[in-house]
This record gives sequence, C-alpha cells and structure tokens, in this order.
Amino acid sequence: MRILLVDDEAPARRRLRRMIEELNDGHEVVGESAGGEHVVSKCMESEADLVLLDVRMPGPDGLELAGALAKLDPPPAVVLVTAYPEYAVDAFERSVADYLVKPVRRERLEAALRRLPVTTRPQRVAAEDNGNRHRRHLSAHYRGGVQTVAVEEVFYLLAEQKYVTVRHPGGRMLIDESLKALEEEFPDRFMRIHRNALVASGRLIGLEKGIEGASVAVLDGCDERLPVSRRHLPDVRRFLRRN
Repeated sequence: MRILLVDDEAPARRRLRRMIEELNDGHEVVGESAGGEHVVSKCMESEADLVLLDVRMPGPDGLELAGALAKLDPPPAVVLVTAYPEYAVDAFERSVADYLVKPVRRERLEAALRRLPVTTRPQRVAAEDNGNRHRRHLSAHYRGGVQTVAVEEVFYLLAEQKYVTVRHPGGRMLIDESLKALEEEFPDRFMRIHRNALVASGRLIGLEKGIEGASVAVLDGCDERLPVSRRHLPDVRRFLRRN
C-alpha cells in the first residue's frame, strides 16, 4: 500500500514512517507533507492509496482536507491521526476509514491498516468500475507495489495451500483469496474442473488423455494441461458439446 504522511510536526511524521517500515508488510511511504492546500495535489502525484492525516494543522485542518481528498477519482483511503478522540464522530461523517489517537501505538496502526475495506488504488478503481458488477482485475502485493491482472486474461485459478495461483499470459500471480469465493463471484467466466482448480470457460477448448488415462483440460493459448476430476468431467463434457 502506498502511504502519504500529513502532519505539521516532522517528529510525528518520522515516527509514523519508522513504524510503517518496521511492519514490513508491503506498505511504502511515498511522500510527506506538513499540510496545506498542496496535500491534494501531492496525493495525486504520488498516487497514494492511503493518507495518514493529522487533524490540527495550520491552514486547512485534517477534516477539511479529508473532504477534499474524498472528491478525487479514485479517492485515497484516509485515516485521521489526532490527539483529540472527540473528532471521531466528525471523521466518520466524512467517510474517513479510521482514526488513530496520538501517541500512535504500532499495534493500533497495524490493526487500522489491516481492516481498511479497500487497500489499494487499483482495487478501488476496479470496485468503482464494477458498481454492483464483478471486478475487472485481480490484484496482489508484489515487491512493495501492486500487481494486477485483467480477469479476462486469466487462463486458470489453482488453489495451493493458503493462496490461489492466477495463471495468465505474463506468468503467475499469487492472491490471498479463496477459490470458492472467486467461483461465486465469476460464475459465467470460470468453471470448476477439480476441487482445487477453476479454468476460464472461454478458453476451454477440449479434453485429452493424460497420465494413466485421466482426462486433462486443454486451454486455448496455454500449453499446460490441468487434470479434470471424475466428479466434474460430465459437466466439462456437456460444456464442450454445447460450445
């Protein structure tokens, strides 16, 4: 997650930066600001996913800036940082995701970051594009940034331990989502061929005999073959006959 720190006190910004770096959880401080009108433009330039925003500052206060940031497209998530808990009510009325009370504790900061409903700009763009429809992209943290893959480019989804492997023309990506949830979200795009595998139905073009005579799925544009379980084989055959 890309984070912008806004506080008129440099020691406070340094402390937040140090705690974020110590979390070592894929977060990156992409800028700092002492406040003022330029916060919005700095947020846009840095493409920040999240703004940690002090409330009491010279010039526009944190609540005013939160309102201005909410008008961006897409808006960053905003977490207010304040020594005055009474600001909490006003904060949530302005669609602020959370607030932290100074002095900020590392455990509280970590909890706030973990429960942000949308953690990155790519995910917010996808969510806003969708409205009530399905996502257009799948996303994952990668080397301190965010990797995204268009759903329409996915060959298959394979559950492996606690992650799901997304196979696409550019390679593979690991996402921390469940195969069942993905199947329910994209029923018209993916079909199950095994208890641990979904394939893009639009790329499924045939069946072949694999090792020991077991059936394997043939996907257009992908040279890999995935096993089809006996349980799902009748559904796959029916799909191929219809298409």
